[in-house]
Amino acid sequence: MSVWTFDYYPHARFIAPAQGAAQLWRFCFGLVLAAGLFLALTQVLFGTLFQVMEPGAVDAIMENGQTGQTATGMFVLLFQLGLLGVSAALVVIMVHKRRPLTLIGEPRLALRQFIVVVTAMLILMAAIWVLPPYDVGGPLERNIALGRWLLLLPVAVVAVLIQSGAEEVFFRGYIQQQLAARFRSPFIWMIVPATLFGMAHYLPDSAGSNAWTIVAWATLFGILMADLTARSGTLAPAIAVHFVNNLSAMVITSVPDEMSGLALFVLPFGLADEAQMAAWLPVDFGIMFVSWLVARLAIRA
Repeated sequence: MSVWTFDYYPHARFIAPAQGAAQLWRFCFGLVLAAGLFLALTQVLFGTLFQVMEPGAVDAIMENGQTGQTATGMFVLLFQLGLLGVSAALVVIMVHKRRPLTLIGEPRLALRQFIVVVTAMLILMAAIWVLPPYDVGGPLERNIALGRWLLLLPVAVVAVLIQSGAEEVFFRGYIQQQLAARFRSPFIWMIVPATLFGMAHYLPDSAGSNAWTIVAWATLFGILMADLTARSGTLAPAIAVHFVNNLSAMVITSVPDEMSGLALFVLPFGLADEAQMAAWLPVDFGIMFVSWLVARLAIRA
């Protein structure tokens, strides 16, 4: 069977747990509740920091967490985003009366698919690094000393996995599952969560005229991850692609002005460099498309 086909029969297995409580009012209430839980859990996180740290230190951490330009700020930001997954898990328990693990799919299948896709993605990323062209319009700049980066790396990998997994659980897990259980059309259960995911990446202050291009990038990424989820029947391939993508963009090479606190290297230009970013974004679109294709081939094998 061709990799280009849209054989979504495994999606029926993925959304089956959501069909017992698929009323639209439950979904809308669940979204509002998830947002409230996320804010409440964030307050608990920072409230705990206030209890164990000096107020000035907490203020600095919160400020750094806005941009992620320090290692501490990045860890705060990544673990805070991980609370999205906790919120989605609580919502399916409280509102939809089902187990949180159903947001991911059959565990053994999901684990097998995750390993296969992560392996394929790491091979792809290595190939991108060693094959020409060898630069991105200029030499990369060292951001962190190698020794310190290696010390931070194990925790950084865990933090990125938590963040990327939580976002997939919320957008492709909870939102996609509930919409697909209520509406048959892929234009609804693919486009709605992808659009919400895209708008969450709207950065007008730092990205300038490229802000909507970045939204388009993230929206297309969301559509491709919805396709992987529907094709595989679990959330694992989408988590794997998202994880390796963010690992490359946050821990290996980042832009200097956003989320660079854990990166070994930074690009010679930032989001504020509109002309250079506009020239690089089509390349990023191409890498995203190839990543999706590789993941599709991996789960087909």
